[in-house]
Formats: sequence, structure tokens, C-alpha cells
Amino acid sequence: MGFTQSSRRGPSNEIFEQLPIIGISVGSKDPKAPVLGLFGGVHGLERIGAQVCIALLRSLSELMLWDSLLQEALKNIRIVAVPMINPLGMMHLRRSNPNGVDLMRNAPIEADGDVHRLLGGHRLSPRLPWYRGPIKEPPSLEPENQAVLEFCQKQFFSSPAVVTVDFHSGFGLQDQIWFPYAKSVKPFPHLAEMHALKNLFERTHPHHFYRIEPQAKNYTTNGDLWDYIYELYCQQNKGVYLPLAVEMGSWMWVRKNPLQIFSTLGPFNPVKPHRQKRILRRHTTLFDFLIRSMASPQFWSELSVEQKNKNQILAQELWYSV
Repeated sequence: MGFTQSSRRGPSNEIFEQLPIIGISVGSKDPKAPVLGLFGGVHGLERIGAQVCIALLRSLSELMLWDSLLQEALKNIRIVAVPMINPLGMMHLRRSNPNGVDLMRNAPIEADGDVHRLLGGHRLSPRLPWYRGPIKEPPSLEPENQAVLEFCQKQFFSSPAVVTVDFHSGFGLQDQIWFPYAKSVKPFPHLAEMHALKNLFERTHPHHFYRIEPQAKNYTTNGDLWDYIYELYCQQNKGVYLPLAVEMGSWMWVRKNPLQIFSTLGPFNPVKPHRQKRILRRHTTLFDFLIRSMASPQFWSELSVEQKNKNQILAQELWYSV
């Protein structure tokens, strides 16, 4: 679907490094089929996100061989994935891509209000974390993000019901599911549908371990890629798109093994083999639920006016009340 490449060039202007960005699509070829998307590896230091994504795809590929319920579901839905968005960043053990750009701060979208000078995305220097990239006219994305955008446009911009999950790891003691916006503390347009999906998940799995909330309750940023893709989708489609991020709480792993904080990958990954295996199987329940919710989208994406109003009020009280 595209390539990520280093901007470092030699005397003959040749490109030293180039790696493919691989996109996967299985299931219905109907452009209007409901779509579930899995994404990982945006930040090269958070390799557990790519590993979780690949583990889920491996289980999916085995189930497709014998699970008649899944085989039937895939006639009507599509599952797509980009498990490693930033392969060169991962190869070189850096959060950013080879140009020093944080891919989750790179989109041409601005936060509504003030953000943290560094964490919120900046243009000071690629030597600092959370660098957005230089100002370009016209605005353009880094090659990795451009490849992801084109993949998303092709795979689900015609679908009326879409959920994508981007797997990350970051400081925290609990796994979280974040939803838009990263750019604003204001509710996003599909808040009612998000609450309906959350309610469906909690009724089905009342003992789940995720904290589900808007990303902006933690911090706001400029240049969020999924905010950008979401707004482009909404401009072209009257359907429902819920871009989610699973933020795995890496403090849990560091607390159990404090010495790993001194490793380059330690702050963001479960270093112990038994702990890594546990994390790789930890999100299968969520994955199974999302497949089923794609097969029955009427329970969260096709709400009546009354249902939408009720869920909107409940969501406002839960997530946005002062």
C-alpha cells in the first residue's frame, strides 16, 4: 500500500532505506459493508502495539479456516489492518519516523485551544519528541500517514458503519480505550453512537478492565491523524465512524519489573516473556466483540431519534459533566 523511507541521502542523492507499509483486507468486497480496522506500530518504541495487532490477525487467520460463524460474518463485513505503520522507526528504536516526525502529531489539524508546548505537538526541532514536521504549503502528510490515509479512503470511506482501533502503549496503570477528539474537549459528532457501543460492550462483558473515555480528558494535541481521517470521512459520508485508540498501561509492567525502565524499550513494552504472552492474548475479547458488533451494526450505528437523544444525554453526563 505504500513505503516509508529515510530522508537521509548520499552524494548521488540515493535513498538509503526503504521499507513497505503493508495493508490487509479480508471479507466482503462491498464498499458499503461495515468495516473493522486494526492499526499498530505508529510509534517505533511502542512495538507491543504492532505485536498485539499481528497476534489478533494470526488468530483471525486460523479462525477463518474452520469457524463457520466467522466465515458467514465475513460475507457481510470487512476486516482491514495496517499492523506496522512506522517500520523504520521501529527498526531504529525511535518514537518518530526517520524524519524525526511524530506521526500522531503530523496531520494538518489544529487543536481548539492551548496545548502543552511539547506534548501537544510542536515545530521546534526534530530532535525533540512530539515534533509535527515543518510547515508545508500546501499541507502534506509524512509518507507513512499518507499511505494510511489512502488505505482508509479505499477501504471504508464508503461504509456506513466503521470502527478502527489503533494500539498504543503509554504511561498508566490501566488499559484505556480513547475516542475523539484529541484536538478538543468538546464532544465529537458521533458521541451517542460511541455511548451505545460502550453500553453494548459493558452489558456483554461487565467485568472488562478498560477505562473508556475521550482522549481529551487526558490531554489535547495538534495534528492527530485519526481526528483528521475522521473529519475527512464525515465530509464524504453520512455514516458512523468511531476511531478508537487502545492505550495499554505500561506502568503496570514497569511496576512489576522496575529494572526494565533502564532499557530503551522498557518503558513501553512488557519485557518479561510470560508478561508479553499475557498482553498478546489480553485484547481478544474486545476483538471478538467488535467483530460481532460489525455483524450487527444496527444496535449501535442505526439509532432511532429517541435512542440517539437518550445516549447523547447519558454520554454528556458520563464524560462531560463538570
